[in-house]
Amino acid sequence: MERTLVLIKPDGVARAIIGRVVSRFEDAGLKVVALKMLTPSKKMAEAHYPMEKQWYENLWNNTKKSYDSKGEEFTETPVQTGRRVRNMLIKHITSGPVVAMVIEGNESVDIVRKICGATSPSRADPSTIRGSLASDSYSLADASKRSVKNIVHASDSARSAQREISVWFSSDEINGYARADEPALY
Repeated sequence: MERTLVLIKPDGVARAIIGRVVSRFEDAGLKVVALKMLTPSKKMAEAHYPMEKQWYENLWNNTKKSYDSKGEEFTETPVQTGRRVRNMLIKHITSGPVVAMVIEGNESVDIVRKICGATSPSRADPSTIRGSLASDSYSLADASKRSVKNIVHASDSARSAQREISVWFSSDEINGYARADEPALY
């Protein structure tokens, strides 16, 4: 079984929707094998959002496409965009309590990302967490010079999940157990 990290960000915690978010994963047959609430330190947030060249380049490409589609000029370099966005993400994730979870299940990374929806709530399918519980957009966030308030973070790959889980949890904080309905699920 695969494991992935999910964070209910400060905006989700402040809106008192923790239980609604957790139930979406459990309803899909996934297991919560670790769960805690904490206010992340800047050091922890920096470890969660490492300075990786590939991330900067992907972020820059997506940002450039967005500006191009609106007919707007975009002059930042990938590193400038990456640093700016990373700083906004760190500021947001450290602004209040976060609920951190390790979710386990068959192909959990992909399933969790589908349940969460597109990172821009305004573009997320209405059946997803972000599409049904958030209404922010990149354009509003950019105008406000902040990160998008989209309730949750979900690891984007098994490799990222493994790294991110080690930032938020020690191995002895992760529990193994069998759901009563596992024979019907798998």
